[in-house]
Amino acid sequence: MSSVPDGKKLVRSPSGLRMVPENGAFNSPFSLDEPQWVPDKECPRCMQCDTKFDFITRKHHCRRCGRCFCDKCCSNKVALPRMCFVDPVRQCGECSLVSHKETDFYDKQLKVLMGGGTFVVTLGTSDKSETMVCRLSNNHRYLFLDGESHFEVELTRISSMQVLTDGTSPGGGTSRASGMLLHYKPMGSQDSQQLRMEAAEDKKVASLWLAAMHKAVKLLYEARDQ
Repeated sequence: MSSVPDGKKLVRSPSGLRMVPENGAFNSPFSLDEPQWVPDKECPRCMQCDTKFDFITRKHHCRRCGRCFCDKCCSNKVALPRMCFVDPVRQCGECSLVSHKETDFYDKQLKVLMGGGTFVVTLGTSDKSETMVCRLSNNHRYLFLDGESHFEVELTRISSMQVLTDGTSPGGGTSRASGMLLHYKPMGSQDSQQLRMEAAEDKKVASLWLAAMHKAVKLLYEARDQ
């Protein structure tokens, strides 16, 4: 149930300190599990530059992928909120680039999603629509839709998302997101439900919310495929 409080606890792993939910069932749907480290005996050389490890050239494990590298190839310490690390952790060059890109989602787009946007919502093939505020829950697990009625969509039960656009923007630029078509399975059901959302009042805010939601769904798919 979304109303259950999400307690946190501090745990220490070989990779560093992590702040994780006390109940694993309440992990963020965007979170990634820590990788298993490649055993030391299986990596006599840096997996990037092939430098041989010895007493001077020591090996380091990337906290995101778990592979072995020399200090030169794994010197970046970058925030990794998807694994709940408290402090920036050592990552290889490839992984640090990915983590840097995700920082924008955690620093900006999550706030947009939790702030909410106003949409005209249609469920299934119904010809009845309702103006509702849609926002992401604080634990990132649910979309809350509030209007005259209220319902929730659990992110892990979303199967597909299609962004709807309003055509070419002024000046001939890229089309602006104006809505989305979401397919998900309601709690307790294995039947897919369609949810259509179209921007209502402030279309600029709605467009930013939809762009953030599009990124969120990408991260959701990545976490599923881990």
